Amino acid sequence: MVHCLVSLCAREVVRSHSSSPSWLVWVPRELYRPLLEAAFASGRPLAVGELAQWWPERTLRVGGPKTKGSFSPNRLCVQALLLAVVRGLSDQCALQVLDLCGLHGDEGTGDSMGGWSLTVAACTMVVQAKAGVKRTQKKDGDRERKRISALEREMDLKRERAQKNGTTKPNSDDASNRGVTGFSGFTSEQDLTKGVRRRMEMERKKGTTETGLDSKVDKKEDNCDVLAHVRADLFVNARSWERVRVALTTSGPLKLQCRYLRVEEISVSSIRTLLSLLPRIGLLGVDIRYTSLGVAGLAELLPLLSSFPSLNSLRLHYCNLDFRRDQFEQEDTLRDLSQGLACLQELRRLSLTALRLPGQLRVLLSLPQPLEILELPYLSLSPSDLAYLSCSHHASALQQLDLSENRLEDSTLPSIRRLLSQASSSLQHLSLSGCGLTDSLLGLLLPSFGCCRALKSLALALNPLSMAGLLDLVQMAVRLPNLRQLLYPNPLEDYQPGLPDLPSSAQLLDWPLDESTDINMTSSQLNRVLLDSGRTDLLLTCDLLNYD
Repeated sequence: MVHCLVSLCAREVVRSHSSSPSWLVWVPRELYRPLLEAAFASGRPLAVGELAQWWPERTLRVGGPKTKGSFSPNRLCVQALLLAVVRGLSDQCALQVLDLCGLHGDEGTGDSMGGWSLTVAACTMVVQAKAGVKRTQKKDGDRERKRISALEREMDLKRERAQKNGTTKPNSDDASNRGVTGFSGFTSEQDLTKGVRRRMEMERKKGTTETGLDSKVDKKEDNCDVLAHVRADLFVNARSWERVRVALTTSGPLKLQCRYLRVEEISVSSIRTLLSLLPRIGLLGVDIRYTSLGVAGLAELLPLLSSFPSLNSLRLHYCNLDFRRDQFEQEDTLRDLSQGLACLQELRRLSLTALRLPGQLRVLLSLPQPLEILELPYLSLSPSDLAYLSCSHHASALQQLDLSENRLEDSTLPSIRRLLSQASSSLQHLSLSGCGLTDSLLGLLLPSFGCCRALKSLALALNPLSMAGLLDLVQMAVRLPNLRQLLYPNPLEDYQPGLPDLPSSAQLLDWPLDESTDINMTSSQLNRVLLDSGRTDLLLTCDLLNYD
């Protein structure tokens, strides 16, 4: 109740504030967080900027996991936040860590800022912060040079007046000359008679040509202190690669750090360079997509990945790890790949999509610690692969398993049943979509599904099941106490005539549904089973696109 009242008041304040930082004088420190959340939710970039510029705490965290009812960040609000952080660096703001992890929304949806756009904006902020420091240093330097020039002109005028009046004593004249020569660095008699401005110009030229004064100044600027660290999830492709590289190599008041790195369609050498530039502490996951790595390329990257002590997630999607036994030295490369994976001591999540390595699952799972999340869709798993997985040390620790689009047959059912038996106490999410499960195969697997008492979600879309098979599936599902989501396929009776006897998942996806059939009838029959069992907390859906 109190939290709701604070949120309501915060929305009213950010909605009617006077667009001036003076209003923050009356705001207690503990109210900055609800005010910032209200400003983001209401789309008030001015309020977001003012709150961020005068943030009273050391850490400002504006991202986080998406929950039900959460909103995507407004692009203008995010930009105002980043600009305010740069401005706040010169205002002695208390901010030391800006955490943007999880802030981005879906790319291209409304006015939200996606992962790629947020990456570019964060990198631009880091570079602009250094440019701002350079401008400040230049202004301070100009101000100091003007002050020194004024002092020297005053000293020069006093000396000239004293010489004209003939009242200057030799000792005092020597002392004055010593003061001038000690400042300017010249010792010859001729230099003592020159004007101060001329001597300064000669000294500047001498420093530039002989001692490399300009490079020393640049080096001093490059080694400026880090005032705040910026943590973000970076999305790098060919368009953002150069911007990210510059930001990571920039030495300025803001230091860029990465939690999750996602790269798409860039070369192995560029990925290697990027990994070498990332800070070693804090990187939790790497996601490589649509890149022709090859087995040799992945084996080359693994030693770099092993240098990140906190890395617990590795995802490879459509990276073309095609294995050919007739290729020369392929076995040696696989051995290097196995040894590299074994060095990932903290890895807990491994996602491999369409890598075309049938029969090599033992190599890919040669990890010292058991995995908690294993996703192997479109991997063309062989019976030997499934047999190995069912007996591996990963089976009993799995919390999430995805074997979608790997065709299951009678010969592989013993391995699947053994795998589910080993994972029955830990498995929470299981996906067997597009695996070619018929009514008979599903009937043999239902007892194994029923043993997974911790199961929270089960996905069986795009399998050729009849209405009778679906009813058996739902009757099993209602007996699982923790199950909350069941993604079921459209029954074969709902499709137009002409389907093959054993249709593939692609055919089920493309084949039109029969308009003369009442599609809602299927949902009504399945939901009636839920009502009869009293399971109102179980969601049944056949919506593959919106299933999470």
